[in-house]
Amino acid sequence: MTAYRRRLTKWCPQFLRGATLSILQWFPKTAIFNSPWETAMAFPYLQQPSFLLASLKADSINKPFAQRCQDLVKVIEDFPAKELHAIFPWLVESIFGSLDGILIGWNLRCLQGRVSPVEYSIAMEFLDPGGPMMKLVYKLQAEDYKFDFPVSYLPGPVKASIQERVLPDSPLYHNKVQFPPTGGLGLNLALNPFEYYMFFFALSLITQKPLPGALHVRTSDCAYFILVDRYLSWFLPTEGSVLPPLSTSPGGPSPSPAPRSPAMPFASYGLHHISLLKRHISHQTSVNADPASHEIWRSETLLQVFVEMWLHHYSLEMYQKMQSPHAKESFTPTEEHVLVVRLLLKHLHAFSNSLKPEQVSPSAHSHATSPLEEFKRAAIPRFVQQKLYLFLQHCFGHWPLDASFRAVLEMWLSYLQPWRYAPEKQAQSSDGQARCVAERWTPFVQENLLMYTKLFVGFLSRALRTDLVSPKNALMVFRVAKVFAQPNLAEMIQKGEQLFLEPELVIPHRQHRLFTAPTFTGSFLSSWPPAVTDTSFKVKSHVYSLEGQDCKYTPMFGPEVRTLVLRLAQLITQAKQTAKSISDQCGESTASRPFLSWLGFYSSDTNSSYPANDLDEMGQDSVRKTDEYLEKALEYLCQMFRLNEAQLAQLTLALGTTQDENGKKQLPDCIVGEDGLILTPLGRYQIINGLRRFEIEYQGDSELQPIRSYEIASLVRLLFRLSSTINHRFADQMAALCSRADFLGSFCRYHLMEPGLTNRHLLSPVGQGRSAGCARGPRLSLRFLGSYRTLLSLLLAFFVASLFCIGPLPCALLLVLGYFLYAMAMTLLTERGKLHQL
Repeated sequence: MTAYRRRLTKWCPQFLRGATLSILQWFPKTAIFNSPWETAMAFPYLQQPSFLLASLKADSINKPFAQRCQDLVKVIEDFPAKELHAIFPWLVESIFGSLDGILIGWNLRCLQGRVSPVEYSIAMEFLDPGGPMMKLVYKLQAEDYKFDFPVSYLPGPVKASIQERVLPDSPLYHNKVQFPPTGGLGLNLALNPFEYYMFFFALSLITQKPLPGALHVRTSDCAYFILVDRYLSWFLPTEGSVLPPLSTSPGGPSPSPAPRSPAMPFASYGLHHISLLKRHISHQTSVNADPASHEIWRSETLLQVFVEMWLHHYSLEMYQKMQSPHAKESFTPTEEHVLVVRLLLKHLHAFSNSLKPEQVSPSAHSHATSPLEEFKRAAIPRFVQQKLYLFLQHCFGHWPLDASFRAVLEMWLSYLQPWRYAPEKQAQSSDGQARCVAERWTPFVQENLLMYTKLFVGFLSRALRTDLVSPKNALMVFRVAKVFAQPNLAEMIQKGEQLFLEPELVIPHRQHRLFTAPTFTGSFLSSWPPAVTDTSFKVKSHVYSLEGQDCKYTPMFGPEVRTLVLRLAQLITQAKQTAKSISDQCGESTASRPFLSWLGFYSSDTNSSYPANDLDEMGQDSVRKTDEYLEKALEYLCQMFRLNEAQLAQLTLALGTTQDENGKKQLPDCIVGEDGLILTPLGRYQIINGLRRFEIEYQGDSELQPIRSYEIASLVRLLFRLSSTINHRFADQMAALCSRADFLGSFCRYHLMEPGLTNRHLLSPVGQGRSAGCARGPRLSLRFLGSYRTLLSLLLAFFVASLFCIGPLPCALLLVLGYFLYAMAMTLLTERGKLHQL
């Protein structure tokens, strides 16, 4: 019996094993079946779901990836939905990984075409919107199968709402909750195949933890990111309509989609229907009989799944609790997560802006409008706005103060600029100047007022706590200032604030009805809420729905925010000065470095005025970029808030940001107290961010400094003992030589006396600097020989000499002679300098 026959016998059900063995003996040994689908088609009575599933599981371990995908394609094409129904949950989990993150599946978030081109192309073809996996989804969809999805893996607010027997706002969960039977564990959602597939696909971004080697993977190149882009382009088209589902058989009809609103009311589930009636059950809609609505059911489902799984991790109540500094974060998004959300927002803007001009105005909304056009108009305000606002609020308040915030920033700026994704955007960019924001975008700005104003204030508070000397942080300030300084945008924001702050001259009961948070019940094609024609009501409703009725609004162009902008302008000026000082100091230290310091005979400066910074790593080009970013950002801020140069100069003088006479060595901001200088909050900020520091210099014995990382510890200690012995034995002779007034005395003083020792002062913020009372005599220092750089330089010199056939001893003599000549020249120059000082 062959190996495959033994495996087939092993996986057959117990009651079929005997029959299988007898039938297999009728076939010659050459009749070997290469895949489970061939075996199952050869023996129709073996088409048991458990057998097919077990065979696929075995092949997933033993066969290569390409062969497994080929077998899956044949299984999807040849098997009926009844058998495919059993393997579908396992197949989805094997692709996207388990919900608990233990199984990684195909690891789509790390799969790249340039690293694994074969696996990448096979996976992308299999999971394409028109590929075999979607054929399987539609094949099962036609039979109206349902699959259980555990509620415990849903986002926190949704899970808490369902567990409290309260219906979530999103129609995605309506009439899908299944309560466990008596003694059962956990709640489940009954999802159709398309919903089940999209739930797993979206949640794999959250549940799957990146592998250690995935830190250097570029998100935009991975298979998951590109699949998201393809799904959004397919189901949210900017031209035409959504493509119909693929036929399950050649020439056969397309499977009819499952209705979005099941006929069974939500209250009929389980025994707890009384508490489930807490929210909007009277608004549950029946199955929409309009066949045109079936055109966009997949688009609506995909958008709701993506928004719920990626954005709905914070509710308004949870956001208010998170304002406490002691609150514990329930969910922390990653940079990859934010980049995928930005891709979703860009597609949504392009999708919503693809309406024809005659369909944009509210008056064009009529019964003749197609469901897809209605969906384009309602997608962002109904499904995205509130959840995105809370998501951004959390990121602005809890994201680390580093350069990774750039991903969050670009996501925010992408949402604020829908005109960038409008079809006519190319026609407006003919000139090189900044384009004026057209008046047609005024409703969007006003209906998203908090996205502009509240988040701008949040960005200001972040920018005031970051190191603006860093080019990456300077770039972020420049990007925000450039976007908000676009012509006509500031006027639109001001107009929106005026509409919100104007007196409310309305009937109380009507005001309460309109200002309550909107509820998204049922399908979005259900009865539309009454249109609010008053623009002021629209703005107020937007603000109160996102912040609550008791919110305290801070105007973006009010005095409080203007004070923050002035502080930011002061820090920008200060950062420009600091960057210039660092650049000048680096240039001076490089120019004044002795020639032999490159060979290791002079130690590097350990008392630098400024700590390490991005500028030290990237050089003068980064200094230039930082200066350009900050200069343009300051110009844009002055343009937005109408700041003049006199105000900036007055603020600079008031906060003590003027430079000293040489442009560097500024002390942190202090006030004079009884015991000396006391740091102000501004001074602490300057020290923490490396903008300023006190001049602290090592005043002790240079021979007793801690051993550096570039020195050999044992060799330094040995050389210290040797030099101490020499200094102790020949102290009198060295003192006599250094006291001579001739050239020999100058030569000995140059080598045996520490330069500038008598001019060194002890520095302290308290009291006047006093001279260092420790006077040291002449001594020999051999510590420079313990440096790796010195030894490497000597080895390199001997190696070069060997290339010219110069032995070690002649090479050493040449080095000694060269240094002797250099020391004589330096001695003459030193003595001449002292004569000029006299």
